[in-house]
Amino acid sequence: MVFDALIIGGGAAGLSCALVLGSAKQKAFAKDKQIGIIAHQKTSHLQSALFNNVLGLTPRTLGADLLRDGKAQLKAQYPHVTQIEDEKVKAITRQASGFTVTTQEQSYQSKIVVIAVGYTSFITIKGLEDYIEPHPRSAVEKDRIWLRNTDHLVETNLYVAGSLAGWRSQFAIACGSGSHVATDILTLWNDGKQTKIHDKVT
Repeated sequence: MVFDALIIGGGAAGLSCALVLGSAKQKAFAKDKQIGIIAHQKTSHLQSALFNNVLGLTPRTLGADLLRDGKAQLKAQYPHVTQIEDEKVKAITRQASGFTVTTQEQSYQSKIVVIAVGYTSFITIKGLEDYIEPHPRSAVEKDRIWLRNTDHLVETNLYVAGSLAGWRSQFAIACGSGSHVATDILTLWNDGKQTKIHDKVT
């Protein structure tokens, strides 16, 4: 399978991106698109998070529960989105038709790649070295990084979302960043027509 969009990272930004892309299935411009997410979560900062200040979340919601429930929501609502479990990305390589994403298990081809992993300096994905810089909105002593980008776009068809895109480490911001990237991709698929997906009560 060749993916039209492959998301790397199963945290707030990655899952939000996947949910919005998945929700466009009934649209003519997205109905045949192959969407995947490499839902690696072991190093997510959500594993130790506790939420009291997020709109819509019950106070004292655990980040670890959100990680689990987010994948379950994606599977239940949009089962056409392929979830790849227990694999960690080792390298991203540009090809003529898109990218090769290599994990410790195998390689995947995708026309578009979204990088939505954490913003620690321990990032180990080969192929991103030229874009790594100190994070512009984090204390220097924390040694955080971002991938240099313009409005989430690192280079043609390569996006970054969440804290790694240069945003502050806040759950709601990461979710919004992932959703932003998804709508940019949907706009691209819709021949450049500004696109967002809303469900309404009928």
